[in-house]
Amino acid sequence: MARTGFIQSELDLKLLVLYIMSRAAAPITFLQLLDVALCDAGVDYFSLTQVVSHLVETGHLEQEGELYAITEKGRRNSEICESSLPYSVRMHCDDNLVKLNAVLRRAALVQTDLTPNGDGTCQARLYLADDSGPLMELKVLYPSLDQGQDLIRRFQEAPEALYHQIMGLLASKDLNDGGSET
Repeated sequence: MARTGFIQSELDLKLLVLYIMSRAAAPITFLQLLDVALCDAGVDYFSLTQVVSHLVETGHLEQEGELYAITEKGRRNSEICESSLPYSVRMHCDDNLVKLNAVLRRAALVQTDLTPNGDGTCQARLYLADDSGPLMELKVLYPSLDQGQDLIRRFQEAPEALYHQIMGLLASKDLNDGGSET
């Protein structure tokens, strides 16, 4: 059966992967790559798996854990060959990359860690940054892992709200009084 779509060969698929990886804002997982690459009917899971594996073997991509990143060799080859990809495929990829890069940038600005302690408590780390740099890093001791996970979930839903509440509290005159009545 003939393949449909503009991506017809293994070389086309390699060029597509390099095109995507060179424009990703940060290292990405295979599933994120697949999501962006499915912009053309000629892309399928198994072919993409083989191509990504080969690109890692040849030094065009590097893999660390579950994350893939483009190497300098891959970036050079992508720049040289990207015009070989059909314009419509590049435009679909670019649309998908806008969404992915927004998620990746958000993940870089909002970070959380949860470290269990031996006594059943845990330490939650909440980090918020903007384009100019870190805004807040807060470490909180929580009585249980479940409560720590709830804290992290709530923080990830609205980190800016927590930041503004803390800043408002710190700027409050009531805080400076220590709550005492004179």
